[in-house]
Amino acid sequence: MASFKDPSFQDRVAAAGNARHKALAQLKAKPAPDAAELAAKREAWEAEQLRLAAERTAKREAAARLKAEKAARKAADLEAAKAAAELKAARLKPASPEEMKAARDARYAARKARK
Repeated sequence: MASFKDPSFQDRVAAAGNARHKALAQLKAKPAPDAAELAAKREAWEAEQLRLAAERTAKREAAARLKAEKAARKAADLEAAKAAAELKAARLKPASPEEMKAARDARYAARKARK
């Protein structure tokens, strides 16, 4: 059975230091990116950002248009309901005695004409 102190603290610190040095050496060995390649990547990124911004703008405009259409439909529905309520109120309004007599005479004449 291995002892608790195996590997020792110094061994672990040394191993971590060696790993750090090895990673740094690999990073330094990697060739630096070409300026033209970086510029091309930057242009591609900017083009993508412009496309995304255009999509967001189009979505916002579509949402605003939909909201305006919905508001117009709601206003039209309210206007129609108001007109229907006014018509119903006009029908329920009590008629003057002259109007009632004229309506009764018209019904009587229609009944006589049917016979």
